[in-house]
Amino acid sequence: MIPQLAFLSPERLMILLIIPVLILAYIFASLRKNRRGMRFTNTSMLDVVVPKQSQWRRHLAVALSLLSLITLTAAFARPKTQIDVPRERATVVVVLDVSLSMQATDVKPSRLDAAKQAAIDFVADLPEKYNVSVVSMAGASAILVPPTTAHGTVQNAILGIQLQESTAIGEGIATALRALEQAPKDKDDPNSIAPGAIVLLSDGSNTTGRAPLQAAADARTAKVPIYTIAYGTENGYVDLDGKREPVPVDHQEMKEIAAATNGEYFAAASADQLKKVYQNIGSDIGYEKADREVTARFAGYGLALAVLAALGAISLGAKWP
Repeated sequence: MIPQLAFLSPERLMILLIIPVLILAYIFASLRKNRRGMRFTNTSMLDVVVPKQSQWRRHLAVALSLLSLITLTAAFARPKTQIDVPRERATVVVVLDVSLSMQATDVKPSRLDAAKQAAIDFVADLPEKYNVSVVSMAGASAILVPPTTAHGTVQNAILGIQLQESTAIGEGIATALRALEQAPKDKDDPNSIAPGAIVLLSDGSNTTGRAPLQAAADARTAKVPIYTIAYGTENGYVDLDGKREPVPVDHQEMKEIAAATNGEYFAAASADQLKKVYQNIGSDIGYEKADREVTARFAGYGLALAVLAALGAISLGAKWP
């Protein structure tokens, strides 16, 4: 009913040990009552002396009473659960591969167009207080928008991205790390480091610049996880200078980068899959788990069960037509 349920005062749950004792006592009392009834040979006289009670109503009233005791005991133990709350002052750098292979149409309308729309939706779903930066990655990488909470500016920059030659994944990661350094400082604590993450989408292998794992090591040192997205299908191709060139996705490189930075690897072979991947990433980096006490909820359950148990007890003493 409530995921990841725990208790702030678990020792109070020891009260629940009385439940088996009460159940045994109820069974013993019921059996003794039945044996006492067997002494009467005149059953019509027995109905006058001891009015017949509905067995199922009696059992139901007892069961509701026990359930009420269980839930109220749980409330007394101060139950807590975990909820998602937006992180404060986080910075996300979205790195988009804009190499020529991104014009492949194995993902409709093209890899780049679908990636743009998914990235725009991703930025729109991030908490308003988040700083977001955009880095374009091809043979050279550039910070299109430094970290800002003006998410509309970020989305416009994504829309204006154009294709370029080559793929320099290592340089893209290095540029993203420089973008993180430009994140606004906390006025109350200027020396504190805001939590940051890099979301890297690419469809190919590194063809120029520094080695991706070298840049990933720098990200690991800076404690910046990289969420990698291997985007596209194995059947993608582009036409360059009248020649058809296959552009399959390099999943292994994306896996290694994510593993080296304690990030997470994803694969997306369609626009819908990419959207779901961004939603998963947004849940990971946009929110963090926080404890919330739910004592009032359990107390409410216990009160409702107690009221039902009382109604059941009243029905046993009432004379129904």
